[in-house]
Amino acid sequence: MHPHYSIIQNWHCTFLLIINKIHIEVKTMKYTFMENFKDKDPEFYDFFSHFIGEEVISDTTLDDKSRYLSITAVLVGTKAHDLFKDMLDDLLKYLTADEIQEVLYQAVAYLGIGMVYPFLNIMNRHVNKPLKSASTTNRDNRIELGNEKQCELFGEHMRGFQTSGTEEERHIKRWLAGNCFGDNYTRIGLTGAQREMITFCFLVALGTEPQLKSHIGGNFHVGNDAHYLINVISNCMPYIGYPRTLNAIRCIHEMEKQL
Repeated sequence: MHPHYSIIQNWHCTFLLIINKIHIEVKTMKYTFMENFKDKDPEFYDFFSHFIGEEVISDTTLDDKSRYLSITAVLVGTKAHDLFKDMLDDLLKYLTADEIQEVLYQAVAYLGIGMVYPFLNIMNRHVNKPLKSASTTNRDNRIELGNEKQCELFGEHMRGFQTSGTEEERHIKRWLAGNCFGDNYTRIGLTGAQREMITFCFLVALGTEPQLKSHIGGNFHVGNDAHYLINVISNCMPYIGYPRTLNAIRCIHEMEKQL
């Protein structure tokens, strides 16, 4: 046997072992909160740990940021504050405190302070705050810059949205431009594509189909295609259940046909 062949063969075997190790590490995940069920609910622990920690991970193709931003968003959207508390250390392995804070701040616009309040309190008790400022607007320019974000996400037909419509509803459109988009979407810490993705997750959790379809369109506009959104919602299925997951996939396909 040629000596170089032995070296190449050994290198090849080592390479395969490394690749296999990486594959195993990427395709499995241990969630700490599942340890709560190990002794008293051993059967549930066995099948659900395998499902969320192996099947869901291996059957979805998402980067870590997308995976855990989307989980954070649906935990808030389903009022799962106890689970959020138990998962926070796991989430902080993949997300910064600033990124989780941005999800919570933006959630208020879509879910209301009543739903987000306990999550903010959990975060404040767990993380040394206040964190570094992420605001890029002020009271004078937030409406204008918020409307710029609306145009960026949904298209030029949104230009001047804050002054459109009947007088009796114009204040809501002004609030949407200034508060929802000007106070939130202009902040640093998350990209526009990430913000549209978490909004998609909020709305899936809420089950508000008209707004969901609108933001599926917004996701398409910023480059989050149908394949990506189906992976996102598949990743979130264990936290929201099959009915809302299937409804979201239907909405994605309906909006895809309009492209």
